[in-house]
Amino acid sequence: MDKIQTHSLRRGLSRREALTLLIGAGIGVAGGRLAAQTASDELILRAIPRSGERIPAVGLGSSGTFEVGASAAERAPVRAVLGHYVELGGRVLDTSPMYGTAETVIGDVADQLGITTKLWLATKVWTRGREAGIEQMEQSFKRLRTSHIDLIQVHNLIDTQTHLDTLRRWKEQGRIRYIGVTHYRVDAYAELARVIREETLDCVQFNYSIATREAEHMLLPLAAERRTAVLINRAFEDGRLFAQVRGKPLPEWAAEFDCTSWGQYFLKYVISHPAVSCVIPATSKLKHLVDNMGAGRGRLPDAAMRARMVSHFESL
Repeated sequence: MDKIQTHSLRRGLSRREALTLLIGAGIGVAGGRLAAQTASDELILRAIPRSGERIPAVGLGSSGTFEVGASAAERAPVRAVLGHYVELGGRVLDTSPMYGTAETVIGDVADQLGITTKLWLATKVWTRGREAGIEQMEQSFKRLRTSHIDLIQVHNLIDTQTHLDTLRRWKEQGRIRYIGVTHYRVDAYAELARVIREETLDCVQFNYSIATREAEHMLLPLAAERRTAVLINRAFEDGRLFAQVRGKPLPEWAAEFDCTSWGQYFLKYVISHPAVSCVIPATSKLKHLVDNMGAGRGRLPDAAMRARMVSHFESL
């Protein structure tokens, strides 16, 4: 899978090219449709509360997976994933200057594929000091090869107030559309909550999964109350959730919410919370991308089913 080469991607994958690539990758296709698609081909969309703009509930992260070198061979998996992500209707792409070469890789590959304007780009500022922050964010524009970034977030609450001041000016100037803050640990929830209460934010990003549900008690209700969009990271707990279910069959009742894999089980649990706007799992594997995007289609579990999902997962 990691050695997949793609050639006809200058303007994005055509459907025939996508199917050919999937067959070559060993991903099943039935009746001319991707086997991983669910009962409904319509992507689940969620509104950003402060604007009403609707974005797909399943996005794409880039930490680790997009941190590759400059050679065609190293970038081939990323090229395939990014091209097909857009082909499947994906838009939200989250990155950071903290993620090594990810911004540069995204900028180069998206430009080569001709899909930069189709992406809803989110990046971050991760440094201290006003001038250092401005310099880093200007570099992000250059690396991403764009004059337009949808969302810039203060990464891990580093020098939050300083950077929010800059971001508000840039938003007024039209350089960016949304501003936010991020973290990835439960022990940062109290500080995140304080910032959400005290600042007018468009978006907040934090960790949440079927195994780590603390956000349900405070952060998610608070974000809804403050009309703040929510991006979710670490929905798979860096892959640890799959270790718990390895060799275990998916419960038959998962079909009731159009779930066909454990990956979709975990993602549908997250996006079925009404305060969640988008989950951003990272992958450089085409098979995993297709499966993840399947979680953004079809029915979602209701409150009773969500409780059943947790009970079943904890019993394994």
